[in-house]
Amino acid sequence: MVSVVLPVFNERDSLAPLLEEIAATFREIPHEVVAVDDGSTDGSLDELKRLRERHRQLRIVAFERRAGQSAALAAAVDVAMGEMVATMDADGQNDPADLAALLRVLEGRPSLAAVVGYRARRADSRWKVVQSKIANAVRNWITGDTVRDTGCSLKVMRRSAISQVPRFNGMHRFLPTLIRLQGGAVVEAPVSHRRRWHGRSKYGVRNRAIRGLWDALGIRWFRRRALDYVIREDIV
Repeated sequence: MVSVVLPVFNERDSLAPLLEEIAATFREIPHEVVAVDDGSTDGSLDELKRLRERHRQLRIVAFERRAGQSAALAAAVDVAMGEMVATMDADGQNDPADLAALLRVLEGRPSLAAVVGYRARRADSRWKVVQSKIANAVRNWITGDTVRDTGCSLKVMRRSAISQVPRFNGMHRFLPTLIRLQGGAVVEAPVSHRRRWHGRSKYGVRNRAIRGLWDALGIRWFRRRALDYVIREDIV
């Protein structure tokens, strides 16, 4: 089974059409949708409860107060029942059909721990695209990893792999690197990108660039200090 994870913060108007898309995409695939309401103030939680009458595969986790996207991801993984965990944004910019494509790649290669998307064509402003490219280059230089699009939320991971990564505020930006540090194999695949259906982005220069830089330095430290050993024998 696949657990589709949706971190939700003030995305009320996008939830109904997005859940319809997910249901259509995964109609032949056993799945659940784990929506984590991250302290929304626009009625998103009430909308999720209303939508559950139509979408019985929907599971709702509601935070008491806003805790961030990394916390939402961690909470979803803790309750997920699927062997595969698929992540996407709840603002309509991600197409669930891309998740199905990533899933096929992962299922076809048992040695992989995760398949992560990169946005081949961005539906954002030129300035935002430039910011993203600079941020990706800087993060890769600091962490020593190569990830084409760290800001793309479309990922399909084996639950056994994502359950082992260290948890901290900002970890969602570095999942491919963290999985690789645990010995998992990760590949990238192109995905589509759409304009937001409603509202506006929750990320700006402060929480995208400055905080991302600080987190990247933490990943660099962790990579240098991570335990590295292989058990030769285990005699009982």
